[in-house]
Amino acid sequence: MKRKIIKIDEEKCNGCGLCMPGCPEGALQMIDGKARLVSDLFCDGLGACIGQCPEGAITIEEREAAPYDERQVIAGIAKQGKAVIEAHLKHLRDHNETEYLQQALAYLRESGLIASQDTATRPVTSHAPGGCPGSRAMSFAPQAEDQTPRPAGSLPSRLTHWPIQLHLISPQAPHFHGADLLLAADCVAFSLGGFHEDYLKGKTLAIACPKLDSGQEVYVEKLISLIDDARVKSLTVMIMQVPCCGGLLQMARRAGAQAERQMPIDYVVVGLRGEILQQGRV
Repeated sequence: MKRKIIKIDEEKCNGCGLCMPGCPEGALQMIDGKARLVSDLFCDGLGACIGQCPEGAITIEEREAAPYDERQVIAGIAKQGKAVIEAHLKHLRDHNETEYLQQALAYLRESGLIASQDTATRPVTSHAPGGCPGSRAMSFAPQAEDQTPRPAGSLPSRLTHWPIQLHLISPQAPHFHGADLLLAADCVAFSLGGFHEDYLKGKTLAIACPKLDSGQEVYVEKLISLIDDARVKSLTVMIMQVPCCGGLLQMARRAGAQAERQMPIDYVVVGLRGEILQQGRV
């Protein structure tokens, strides 16, 4: 049968592995330093892996392929533990794949992995059909909180300068010279409860949105200037797990490739509930 399925350009793939968290189904594997599609049966063709690829190596094509088999997919995923099961179910909800979702839940119930009334594997509820998963309306169950009273504003800010929006900053500003630079997607600080203490402390900050900001070629130029002129000591990019957010890491990689100074770029991928999904260096 003909259906949509991903295609990987081996020449463009650099083996960074950023696409892997977007494919809990296990259709992608890293083999010989490249991302490979290892099973048509496991690829649902929804393309959640595309937005995380900084090289544009992954596209969707329509071709003859074996039908996607949700029960076979969830059987493999179930062996990997609750976190991977939750990631897969969330993936199906985000793309409004109701039929596959029901097949997955039925398998989990039949296998005794969840009770019929169990909602623990359903942490995210999607309310809007279609569109980008990163802009789809979702509701989260509240997490447990420390009930100890605390004065408003009692936690210290670790921000050392202003402005912080990438359009507004000047790479010539003294606080960037020789600094450890943190480039964060706009939503990161709102999703990650420990952002100031765990990631911003000791760093200078720039923020941007790769989906909504205009004039992003200026961003690449500014990042090159921060690397070459301000001579930042390190660059860490923090992005959300949504596909569109991968564009920020892609911009940083382009700047790193065009800059005269060569320096590693660290990245952190943050989940919608503030969990750290992946960390690495490119």
